[in-house]
Amino acid sequence: MRILRNILIGLVGLVAVLAIVGMFLPRHVIVERDLVVNAPPDAVFPHVSSLQAFAEWSPWGDIDPDMQVAYSGPDTGVGNVMEWTSDHPDVGNGRQEIVEIVENESVRTELDFGDMGTAEAWWRLEPDGDATRVVWGLDADMGGGPIGRWIGLMMDGLVGADYERGLARLQETVEG
Repeated sequence: MRILRNILIGLVGLVAVLAIVGMFLPRHVIVERDLVVNAPPDAVFPHVSSLQAFAEWSPWGDIDPDMQVAYSGPDTGVGNVMEWTSDHPDVGNGRQEIVEIVENESVRTELDFGDMGTAEAWWRLEPDGDATRVVWGLDADMGGGPIGRWIGLMMDGLVGADYERGLARLQETVEG
């Protein structure tokens, strides 16, 4: 009986330590990836300033071909909205809206994943000789609780590979 009590005390202590450490982990997590596209910024910009165009090179469309997507607002620019629903756990449901644009330089969007929270995403287009360095980033609020903050430690690994795949598809689309 004493061994069982010691095991229980040890488990409670471990959970307490994980919760306390979790509270000191960052609340916001930033993930960024970049790739050089052999085209000037004005050739890349139309592919990031419209969520309809983004859907053509998005890495998530291939994960769930049955994903339902609806668009509203203008076809490009501020107010362009994409909403999606998917039964696939790697895609889920959400809403993305373009909220800021600097022509041929940057696009900022707001993401809403429902119960999973909100995030901000962006594309920056940086001239690189005759080419363009495309930077795709995400700033996610992992919430005030320790579980979300522990998950935040894995965000780069969870999202980074998708961003790399998407940027490679953008490169193929623009250079193709």
